[in-house]
Amino acid sequence: MEKTLVVMAAGMGSRFGGLKQIEPVGPNGEFIIDYSVYDAKRAGFSKVVFVIKKELLDVFKETIGKRLEDKIEVAYAFQDINDIPSKKYLAQKREKPWGTVQAVLSAKEYVKGDFAVINADDFYGYDTYRKASRFLDSSTLENVYASITFPYIKTASLYGSVKRAVCFLEDDNITRLVESKITTKDGYALAEPLNGDEAFKIDLDQEVSMNIFAFKNSFFGFLEEYFNDFFKQDDEVILKSEALLPLVVEQKIQEGKIVLKNIKTDSSWFGITYKEDLEGLKKAINELVSKGEYPSKLWE
Repeated sequence: MEKTLVVMAAGMGSRFGGLKQIEPVGPNGEFIIDYSVYDAKRAGFSKVVFVIKKELLDVFKETIGKRLEDKIEVAYAFQDINDIPSKKYLAQKREKPWGTVQAVLSAKEYVKGDFAVINADDFYGYDTYRKASRFLDSSTLENVYASITFPYIKTASLYGSVKRAVCFLEDDNITRLVESKITTKDGYALAEPLNGDEAFKIDLDQEVSMNIFAFKNSFFGFLEEYFNDFFKQDDEVILKSEALLPLVVEQKIQEGKIVLKNIKTDSSWFGITYKEDLEGLKKAINELVSKGEYPSKLWE
């Protein structure tokens, strides 16, 4: 059964100040997405689905798609603000899509087997994809999924707070995922849960989820259930909320419906949260190229 990489690329980078998915970061104009697909392909993924806004299709095809389509099977799924299960009138009062749950659901018709989900603007490294691929190849139990996690300090920005899902572990299982705004302090970090719960301290090496998950195809059923329930809330709550992937994973863990394995990666994580992060990312990729971990011209 084919393994598919689902790339969530519909968001505009508000804090970054532009469409950071197509910001060149490599020595020959490569984007973060290029490195993600390159690593996923050599780890055993045979298809990529880009979840984008429909109005960005031409931009994606001209920049990313045209240099990938002869290397790996490519599909495009559209995250549409109007594509909701009920209360469709709320779409007229909303300016942005409904969150990462909707993003992944948008890709359902293009995913025939097991799959991994990633953010378009995160550089995860080859070891991350290798471990996700190995998990999907070796795990035979239904409703057992995995999160490939990083120590928080590897994912912190020098320029401000970041949003991460803090992982609480029991052996190699994740028992809680707490989506939080995290700020680095002197020797520790402060996590402020996005649901309004009390802030708590975490060690700098606390494992966090960076929205790279390895899922069986069965996970789409849980996403549909959660998204339907999301729209059963009061209108005011719906309009100020997002249906986020870590929240549905956390809910199903607590309900005992899924098991989420914690798989630590040896890769370094790089990303662009703020515009100031860009130069550091370019430098890091150039160092990886100079070490021979990536070719200078990625797709030649």
